[in-house]
This record gives sequence, structure tokens and C-alpha cells, in this order.
Amino acid sequence: MADILAKELIYQTLNDRHGIVNQEKLNNAKVAIAGLGGLGSNIAVALARIGVGHLHLIDFDKVDISNLNRQHYFISHLNEYKTQALAEQLQMINPYLNIVTDCIKVTEDNIFSLFKDEDIICEAFDVPENKAMLVNKVLELFPEKYIISGSGMAGFGHSNEIHTRKVMGKFYICGDEKTALSNENSLMAPRVAICAGHQANLITQLILENNL
Repeated sequence: MADILAKELIYQTLNDRHGIVNQEKLNNAKVAIAGLGGLGSNIAVALARIGVGHLHLIDFDKVDISNLNRQHYFISHLNEYKTQALAEQLQMINPYLNIVTDCIKVTEDNIFSLFKDEDIICEAFDVPENKAMLVNKVLELFPEKYIISGSGMAGFGHSNEIHTRKVMGKFYICGDEKTALSNENSLMAPRVAICAGHQANLITQLILENNL
């Protein structure tokens, strides 16, 4: 690894890019990302690059060769737990971030303990039933928290069909909300990354507009 840059230099550069007030908000923000696949890994990298100060990474899976077509991992990460592989990458972007990992499957029974400390919860699962479970339980347990879900990003359809929509209260969905995974529509890097960009951009907006 290259020599680690001084903390003062990294944050002075971020202040110059984003403005001192905005960067202070980003530094203080707390975001949980549930699922570190095509959506979650790319969301985490985007947030690390802008200096979101606390990132909670949650997944139980290991990096597989089938992940390399769209997820932010490399051949060297194969068979590593995604939490470990992604945390290593984020530390290479900014070694002064507070990165917490939980290598665990999210269930209804552990949602409260896993997500109680973050202001924004990002749902980035693959399985629709798991998506619905997390969203519904967060809405029940944490009505004061923001929950951002991804839905509909398979295939290679029109980029502009990916959108961000406020569903109700503090619940948002990013995606085209219709394109499901199938033999004709596999998950591919460009469209998945567009959806991840929507989720990361909304998180940034919520942090800067709401002083989280």
C-alpha cells in the first residue's frame, strides 16, 4: 500500500472540494448499508470518496467470481467476506473513516440492534422478500430514520428510466421499479451502477439538507 496521506491533507482537500460546512455535515453523518453487492458496494465507495464519516457495512456473503461483472471487488478478493474486502478498499480511499462491519444475515430479530445507531439505512439486497422485510421492519421500528431502497435495475434498458421517488415519510425508492432479474435481463454493471448512484446521491442530499 502506498504511504498513507496525513489526515489534515485529506480533509483540507475535501473541504476545498465540497466546502467546509458541507464537509462537516458529511464527516458527521452515519449511514448503514445492508447488502454489499452491486448496489451496496458501489454506494459505499461513492460515500467514502466524499468523506461520509461513519459507514456501517452489513453482509454475510463471500466474494464470488459471478460478482465481478458488477460489484466493486477484484480477483484478489475472491472467497473473502464482502465486509472485509469492501472495508479494505474504503480504507485505501480514506483511512480515517469510521467503518463498522457486521458479517451477519439481516433478520427481523436483529434489525433493531444492527441499525439503531445510524440516521440513514440503505437497503441493497438482491432478493425481493428480503428487501420488503427490511423496509417494513425499519418503518415499524425506526419511523424517525431514512430508509432508501433499490428496485428495478436489471438489464440494459434506458438509463433515464432509473429514478428516485419518495414513497412516503422518510422512505424512498431508487430504480425503474419494474425490471426484475430474469434470463433476458441479468444484472449488469452500467445499469446497476446508475441505480447505486441514485441511492448514493439521495443519501448525500439528505445529509446536506437535513444536518444529519
